[in-house]
Amino acid sequence: MTDSRDLADFLFDLNGYLVLEQAVSTDLLDRLDREFGAFPRDLPRGGWYRGAQRHDYTPETGYELHQAVAVGGPFAELIDHPSWIDLVRHYAGEEDTYLGGVYIDETIASIRASGGHHPVHSGGYRAAVRNAYGYRHGRFRCGQVNIILAVTDIGPGDGATMVVPGSHKSNLPHPLAGDYDGGDRMDRLPGAVEVHLRRGDALLFCDGLMHGGSSRTNAGERRVVIYRYGPVWGASRYGYHYEPSFLDSLSDDRRRILQPVPAVRVGERRRVPTEVGP
Repeated sequence: MTDSRDLADFLFDLNGYLVLEQAVSTDLLDRLDREFGAFPRDLPRGGWYRGAQRHDYTPETGYELHQAVAVGGPFAELIDHPSWIDLVRHYAGEEDTYLGGVYIDETIASIRASGGHHPVHSGGYRAAVRNAYGYRHGRFRCGQVNIILAVTDIGPGDGATMVVPGSHKSNLPHPLAGDYDGGDRMDRLPGAVEVHLRRGDALLFCDGLMHGGSSRTNAGERRVVIYRYGPVWGASRYGYHYEPSFLDSLSDDRRRILQPVPAVRVGERRRVPTEVGP
């Protein structure tokens, strides 16, 4: 009988992504949904809300709160959620090295209304090490593995995430992707497919996979949470830091994922802890 991890590894290596069905409980989803409903919709770009900053990538991508984990409550529960934490450690956690473990680079709460989309980006061709796919000596060495958790159903017309399966290992540029990366919609990009998710499903993928968001044509909102995991030696993409009071509210395990290498001050005598290791 085939081990489920063996199958997951094969499909992840082949396609660059996995769908984790019903990854999160209804109770946790309901609490996330209430938090989404409480976000101040008139918050300006650059404005702060409970430790998170509105940082929309483009006007078309929608309302996006970066460092969403700092809102606390149900967002903090996602840090080491059992549905995916072992998988992201496996793919992006530098297994069997002295740097084992994962670090969360970015956390985003995203709301996309009708008309919104996200252009295609990433891909294996000339990929940055930060998000590149790697497999060496029998171990995965991905620079970044993402979780997109569906807080609402995401089907046809809902602005589903689109991926180009296998593109995390591509050696050639997509000949048409340049047109889309400049802002054009990727709905008809050759090779791209929509990944439909039910409320509570999670999409796990290597950030080096070509991906983006299809056009939302339905009414209402697409609500997702995005957590990006990488090796413990990573750093915040935008330089965000957490308030000490927020870190103190977390369990030791969760705090080590957000701050695996805490600052060492002059004169201090202590080793720098990592999530695992000697």
